[in-house]
Amino acid sequence: MREPRTGADAVVVGAGHNGLVAACYLARAGLTVEVVERDDVLGGAVSTVERWPGVRVDRGSSAHVIVRHSGVVEELDLAAHGLRYLDCDPWGFAPAPSPGDPGPDGRPLVFSVDLDATCASIAAACGEADAEAYRRFVGVWGPRSRAVVDSFGRRPTPLGLVRAFWPLGAPSGGNPRTPGGDLAVDFLGSGDALLDRWFTSERLKAALAWFGAQSGPPMSEPGTAAMVAWVALLHDVPPGHPVGGSGGLTAALRARLESDGGRVTLGDGAARLLVEDGRVTGVETVSGRRIAAPVVVAACHVLATRDLAGESAPPALADAAPPVGNGFGLVLRCLTDAVPVYPGVDPAVSAQGLQLLCTDRAQLAAAHGDWLAGRLPREPVPLAMSFSASDDTLAPPGRHVVTVWGQWYPYDLADGGDWDALAEAEAQRLVAAVDRYAPGFADSVQDVYVQTPLLLERELSLLRGNVMHVEMGLASMFAFRPTPALSGYRVPGLDGLYLAGASTHPGGGVSGNSGRTAARTVLADRPLLARARARVQEAAGRLVRTAR
Repeated sequence: MREPRTGADAVVVGAGHNGLVAACYLARAGLTVEVVERDDVLGGAVSTVERWPGVRVDRGSSAHVIVRHSGVVEELDLAAHGLRYLDCDPWGFAPAPSPGDPGPDGRPLVFSVDLDATCASIAAACGEADAEAYRRFVGVWGPRSRAVVDSFGRRPTPLGLVRAFWPLGAPSGGNPRTPGGDLAVDFLGSGDALLDRWFTSERLKAALAWFGAQSGPPMSEPGTAAMVAWVALLHDVPPGHPVGGSGGLTAALRARLESDGGRVTLGDGAARLLVEDGRVTGVETVSGRRIAAPVVVAACHVLATRDLAGESAPPALADAAPPVGNGFGLVLRCLTDAVPVYPGVDPAVSAQGLQLLCTDRAQLAAAHGDWLAGRLPREPVPLAMSFSASDDTLAPPGRHVVTVWGQWYPYDLADGGDWDALAEAEAQRLVAAVDRYAPGFADSVQDVYVQTPLLLERELSLLRGNVMHVEMGLASMFAFRPTPALSGYRVPGLDGLYLAGASTHPGGGVSGNSGRTAARTVLADRPLLARARARVQEAAGRLVRTAR
């Protein structure tokens, strides 16, 4: 047995982006930190690998949205450690419902950072009234969405929410298209209801609803209005894709951590927590190595944390039963010889950002209904991304990587279907769904890597294929995430154990907020840390004597 490494102030379990963010903030504050990861690949769902010779492919996220507004990138000076984002501008594209139609319905919607250009596109495709409504929408919801950003960066306490939203005041009554609209009605209402109040064109509403639905819930659910309204912020800072792939973010985080004396160990994750007298004293890894530390930040799934604690799990953790759901989506990583080409549209425009291939919200409702019933979607709804068009580090000349995301694919199928047997056929159906809008896309596909809900669980430890860890409905957000008892990042009844990652506030997506807030919580407890360190060093001494 290896001797324990003594003197660590904190061990972080999981080298996903939130775990690395937490480690960076702790190391920057002067703590000695080690990150342990079971996978051989850094970054969890924010990672990039060579899937085919010379072709770099993201394993999880591709477009980074929230982290570009959170301030984490700037606070950690990640640009100095190799991170460079390519802006997605235009950030969104929605095709015409009838390709080649010379009438107004034949014009695509193009969402640019430039608000004037976006409104001009909406006017051409949907009419002047909706273009002016969109301009007002951005004006009203920009400040509101910035308040949401602020709330995401704090612990989800009542005081924290008040601090985030207080600058908006408390208006009530009036026209919902003006700042006098009722905040409570807007924020607690559904995305669909919000869109119906503001716009008339179903094409515009479908594109914005498909964007909002990327957070998980259908836009018919209460509390989803803010997910749609996030688009208001994309006229300030658009989504981005790191040069070299999504893993560019986590590579920069590792470089930052190591520059502050931190350490990352891959291929030897935590096997169990070490616990004495009701507090953690470190972790034991899969290889049997024991790392003594008074603080453990579990940046993995909350249910994986429960397993690590085993019999030492206090009731708040042992009884945790957050809604994990029944899968989330299916992802295709396509090796092609061209990016999707939409009739009458310059690929330089459509390939930059999110290709929102939905023209009617009925398509989204039907796909979600099938998911609820445990069925495969009768009509797959795709979202395509082709960042190799602007980043030549991802693929050699003449080759491209096109990611196609299909949402609401059940992990458990009601008919008992086997995902390993279904993967190829479902991939073909999703490729065909893109081909309906971009004729010839199917012929351009040379190879496909299919990430079914089952493979997402196997490859990225995303339980039941849920890329958000825990469902993102209103009942699982803020002070309810992952459960009310665990929403404060600490684990009541097990001192020294902290939670981070998508299971915690503010949830899934690439933001870094959870890791930063977890680190801030640890640092706020530093007066207790000094006393705990002495106890852990004493325990470490006992481990050394036992090992000998």
